[in-house]
Amino acid sequence: MPSTDGDRGRPRLTVMRDVAKLAGVSHQTVSRVLNNHPNVRQETRLRVLEAMQSLNYRRNLAARTLVTRQSDTLGIIGFETTLFGPASMLYAIESAARDAGYMVSIASVRDLERRHVVEAVDRLTQHAVDGVIAIAPKLTVTNALAQAPPSLHCVAVGTAGEPDAAPTVGIDNTAGARLATQHLLDLGHATVHHVAGPADWPEAQERVEGWRDTLYKAGAVVPPADPGWWDAESGYARGRVLAADPQVTAIFCANDRIALGVLRALHETGRRVPDDVSIIGFDDMPDAGYFLPPLTTVRQDFRELGHRALALLLEHMAGDSTTDQVLVTPHLVPRASTGPPPLR
Repeated sequence: MPSTDGDRGRPRLTVMRDVAKLAGVSHQTVSRVLNNHPNVRQETRLRVLEAMQSLNYRRNLAARTLVTRQSDTLGIIGFETTLFGPASMLYAIESAARDAGYMVSIASVRDLERRHVVEAVDRLTQHAVDGVIAIAPKLTVTNALAQAPPSLHCVAVGTAGEPDAAPTVGIDNTAGARLATQHLLDLGHATVHHVAGPADWPEAQERVEGWRDTLYKAGAVVPPADPGWWDAESGYARGRVLAADPQVTAIFCANDRIALGVLRALHETGRRVPDDVSIIGFDDMPDAGYFLPPLTTVRQDFRELGHRALALLLEHMAGDSTTDQVLVTPHLVPRASTGPPPLR
């Protein structure tokens, strides 16, 4: 029988731990039974199902899931952030899923540690989702999805992980960095400095690689790339250093918010953009065209990312795909913050 709610004596909703206690198993085992995980002994499976029936535990949803394996609900794993890229990805994926007729269940993790992502997968399996899409700016997220039950298909939006990790959809960050760097070289700049993102984020590393490779191939000097964070404060601090060097004429920033900080630093030190220094960002956030001057940047199409991630997940759910990685090509958005180098 369902337990009662404190002094009011009202029955409360039976939860998974009640089933686990009655069946004498862990709540993870109950979750595996709900998701038809193969690594559960038949005797244990029957005991859990009997406990569910006895407690009237989500009878309709459980029966539907076990029989049809469909709930028309997709899970999304995100994390608490105000960063433009991950927040935009989350919105794009949710919109694509709803446009396709799916309900959405979102599990937000406090950080990107592997164990917290695994816990988020467990929470979503309790909601009997048909598949999972995870925002994966770090490899810990992509690799953690490999621990999901075999019957639960998962796709990561980010960087490809280990060989047995989840399929991924992501922006071709290396190609985007090459676009940005080559644009500045084509304008006549002798080299390009880079204000990088955090060193432990793969997308920041990929942008460094694309920038560095382009300079190598052009025979240009490769300045050091100092990693920072994804915000204007980090860009401002590095921008103050670069502004003091009169040899700096072109700067590629790892995202638009970093570029905003660099622009502020250059303005305060009297370096004109683009007359003295050209600046290019990455993302094309909605405000980029309203920077002073309007920011040249590399655009990520988050709407396409969301639709491609959903399409890849549905293909794997249907057993129609052998694709493990999809890269979306970014494109250059020229504006007024880039121009030829100053005459010496």
